[in-house]
Amino acid sequence: MHENNLGQNADAFYSLLMDAHDGLEEKDSHALNARLVLLFANEIGELETLGKLIKLANDVGAESRN
Repeated sequence: MHENNLGQNADAFYSLLMDAHDGLEEKDSHALNARLVLLFANEIGELETLGKLIKLANDVGAESRN
């Protein structure tokens, strides 16, 4: 699994994320996630890093489905 760079702030970030989705319909929640992905990608700005993160997310998703 990928290292946790958020440290003690991981739970606070999760709460912020869940609060942002609170009360949204499913389609609006998906749209928010898409906007966040694009904003985070722009902030990271390195295609190689983004590719590694996409692979990691797919791998973690595959593990959780098994």
